[in-house]
Amino acid sequence: MSISLKQSIFIGFTLVLLICQSCQKAQKSEETVVEKVTNIKKSEDLNPDRYNVAFLIMDGVYNTELTAPYDIFQHTIFRKGIKSMNTFLVADTREPITSFEGIKMLPDFDYTEGDMPHIDILVVPSAEHHLDIDLENEQMIAWVAAVSEKATFVTSHCDGAFVLAKAGLLDNVASTTFPSDVEKYKEMFPHLDVRDNVLFVHDGKYITSAGGAKSFEAALYLAEHMYGDSIARSLAGGLVIDWDLSEVPHIIVE
Repeated sequence: MSISLKQSIFIGFTLVLLICQSCQKAQKSEETVVEKVTNIKKSEDLNPDRYNVAFLIMDGVYNTELTAPYDIFQHTIFRKGIKSMNTFLVADTREPITSFEGIKMLPDFDYTEGDMPHIDILVVPSAEHHLDIDLENEQMIAWVAAVSEKATFVTSHCDGAFVLAKAGLLDNVASTTFPSDVEKYKEMFPHLDVRDNVLFVHDGKYITSAGGAKSFEAALYLAEHMYGDSIARSLAGGLVIDWDLSEVPHIIVE
């Protein structure tokens, strides 16, 4: 069957139209995916009636020291009658961060950029290289020190204390760290007042904890300190944790 010139032109035009439509759909789909992946959170996106709680993360961050306090603090938004917390992740990039255990996560803010919200509570979870190369990151150490000046509380879990110590924040306060790293901590920072055989130490605005699963206890303590026993017990109950501060080995420096 022969096809006329007019039919050939029509078929060609139709094919071009279909190809263009397909390209537009693909481009739109790609833009949507990129928009979702690079969804930029800004300071104005945070609820101004809440405390801002920043979690400093980097490659090699340990899951438990991050997620334990994150769980406690994020769940405050479900409690009535309190000033709850905005929880967000901060890094020196907006690219995915990979935890020591292999979980990938997107930071909400890049502290090397200008648009950083005020931080009321800084949380420094432990990371794989907090005893070595992370302590050589001068920009990160300087940022931690700067945030500490205006923050109400600065907390660390496990070897996160090494970062606070490197920043000079623990020079005049008592602190602790991961039990098996206490000797290394004392060796690296011999001028510090290091406490052992406790799950956490609270001195001034600084709360340092032994880390691991006991990061929950340090976070619950801060919740109790800020909101009272009933709220802390409620937060613990929501995570099936038996909470009684009197049974937790800790030191509060008056």
